[in-house]
Amino acid sequence: MDKQQKQQQARQKQQNAQQQQAGQSYGTEFASETNAQEVRQQNQQSQQGKNQQQK
Repeated sequence: MDKQQKQQQARQKQQNAQQQQAGQSYGTEFASETNAQEVRQQNQQSQQGKNQQQK
């Protein structure tokens, strides 16, 4: 493996690490703003509304 290939691999690893960090922070931020219990209740109410409309 020559010097250029090693540099390219190092850059790729760095880019992958940065992308992974960005993805994790986005996922964490999004999850922290989401109240799972509230979402479940909204989904249940929505489903009940759909069921009533179909009758």
